[in-house]
Amino acid sequence: MSDDVQQVQPLDSGIAEEWIRKTDEPHLRAVSASKLRSGPLWSVSVWVMEFIRTDPLESELRRRIADALSGVSGVTGVEEEDREVWTVIGTPTGRALVEAVAQVVDDLAPRTRNSL
Repeated sequence: MSDDVQQVQPLDSGIAEEWIRKTDEPHLRAVSASKLRSGPLWSVSVWVMEFIRTDPLESELRRRIADALSGVSGVTGVEEEDREVWTVIGTPTGRALVEAVAQVVDDLAPRTRNSL
């Protein structure tokens, strides 16, 4: 499997568009973005965040993910929704959101591997 970012067919009728990064290490490096049908809202999931629960790594990942999402063109707001999900407001592309977070996940992958 490659590390390509691909658009996939949403399984949920409330999702207008969905993008996913497919990887051989999904628990560590997978990221997805789903555009909700209602309003200019995206939901971005970072799978590794389900497992990282110790600082300083957890705090650094959260900060860098929020910064990466905020830096994507078209983003006007970012909020952490759940342990591994961020809500993004604005008009970015799904590919850009996934690629921005994938870079953070890759940068910190050696540390997250050791933590897992």
